[in-house]
Amino acid sequence: MELYGYRRENGRVGVRNHVIVLPVDDISNAACEAVASHIQGTMALPHSYGRLQYGEDLALHFRTMIGTGSNPNVAAVIVVGIEENWTGKIAAGIAETGKPVAAFSIEGFGDLETVRRASWKAKEFVQWASERRREPVGLEDLGFSIKCGESDTTTGLASCPTVGVAVDRLIESGATVFFGETSELTGGEHLIAERMATPGLREEFQRVYDDYVELIETQSEDLFGSQPTQGNIAGGLSTIEEKALGNIEKTGTKEVVGVLGPAETPQNGPGLYFMDSSSAAAEHVTLMGAGGAVLHMFPTGQGNVIGNPIVPVIKVSGNPNTVRTMGEHIDVDVSGLLRRDITLPGAGDLMMEHLARTANGRLTSAEALGHREFTMTKLYRSA
Repeated sequence: MELYGYRRENGRVGVRNHVIVLPVDDISNAACEAVASHIQGTMALPHSYGRLQYGEDLALHFRTMIGTGSNPNVAAVIVVGIEENWTGKIAAGIAETGKPVAAFSIEGFGDLETVRRASWKAKEFVQWASERRREPVGLEDLGFSIKCGESDTTTGLASCPTVGVAVDRLIESGATVFFGETSELTGGEHLIAERMATPGLREEFQRVYDDYVELIETQSEDLFGSQPTQGNIAGGLSTIEEKALGNIEKTGTKEVVGVLGPAETPQNGPGLYFMDSSSAAAEHVTLMGAGGAVLHMFPTGQGNVIGNPIVPVIKVSGNPNTVRTMGEHIDVDVSGLLRRDITLPGAGDLMMEHLARTANGRLTSAEALGHREFTMTKLYRSA
């Protein structure tokens, strides 16, 4: 199937054409939502953070904000913040892509005047974006991400292996794919370490994973009930090791060419990348989108409803009960694997077909249902 996407000013390719209104901080959410309510075709991305953060937490906030605005699925950005300096910094970072971006600070103007000025610019951006046209592109032009959610025994047997087949095909086609979920590699982390392309990458991955383990141990916490979750346990996964082995199935078999921090963008060309990231679905997809993913594959067993404002999330399930009771959320039904009605390569064909259709504009179930979960990752308590 031929692919068509939006080639941005810096050469990167998106599959959606959003104009977003991006709040720098939580107290700018209302102004951003007001702009979006006035100008059809824009979308506000409210969130809970952006004040009194510091150190790596603040750096991650900026990385996520700039990365979100820079995502190729975004055509243009209105940035609104309470203070001029941080607002300007985020707008300047996004502007490096060459796409249209405008910054508005509330201090000295108030909400009403800020909304008025930002709405005029948003109208201009929406009309400009409406004339952008798709052009022929290849898989090698696109960035993909993966995460599973509400996993059960069928996830490791059907939906995750299906995505693993697709990941291998994407890598062979020259695409970029992100995976992460650091905590959900526990018990199988050595399998990922063995696939690192170089000894240096293996050391970096092990350092990242060990940092996670050390954090848990210093808190003297037992994660049972959180990892695996109560839903995982109900679905038959009794240990984190069982969950990890199914989770790792979706990463395919190719070598890993890079280790990224949260919301980091690859600098070394295409391939399979590990990103240190939360296993919480909304946080994870937000970080992957900030890193540059434009399509997300999401295997689910018990049924997860997650979406994202700018990255289409494609749900794939092999659980016949979930397909029956939550069918409105499932894009790719691979329950035939368990009945032996289809083969794993055949399931991979279904996944690749839905990737192409979604890339070409077909709305995912999450998009059609209005799921726009955008959740920032916060590392420390605020100052």
